[in-house]
Amino acid sequence: MEFLPLDRWIHFLSGITWIGLLYYFNFIQVPAMATALADKDGPGPAAIGKYIAPRALLWFRWAAVVTWLSGAAYLGGDLWKALALGMTDGGTVYHTTIGMGAWLGTIMLFNVWVLIWPNQKKILGMVEATADEIARAKRVALLASRTNTLLSIPLLMFMGSASHGLPF
Repeated sequence: MEFLPLDRWIHFLSGITWIGLLYYFNFIQVPAMATALADKDGPGPAAIGKYIAPRALLWFRWAAVVTWLSGAAYLGGDLWKALALGMTDGGTVYHTTIGMGAWLGTIMLFNVWVLIWPNQKKILGMVEATADEIARAKRVALLASRTNTLLSIPLLMFMGSASHGLPF
């Protein structure tokens, strides 16, 4: 019986955490916040925004970092061939395929740290922002998060097909 290396297990577990929270935000929390805001007789969205969202965002952004770093560690010496999409000496279809997944993951990591997190801090009141800045922050964070949700599908296909064959 062959065991997977520790960096691969870390990559899998952190990736599941990252994508799971991404789906939670897009399919559960964002619609729940809208419903809570519209419910004039309910408790409102304060508990989600004050207690749940900051903790979930902490796990979300650090799971993204650990996923990317552990993926890079797992690729080791093949990282540069993957990032070059196999267009180097010794590059193969594997490097092209895993490289596409790595680039999608890199874009998604950028979205988390540069677009989603700074704007979520404004939305949640963790940093001061005007009403106009908060409105813009909601739009940017939503679009970046939805983009990551869409990118997660081909990302998972590229990552899986690199080791297990192309699904088409």
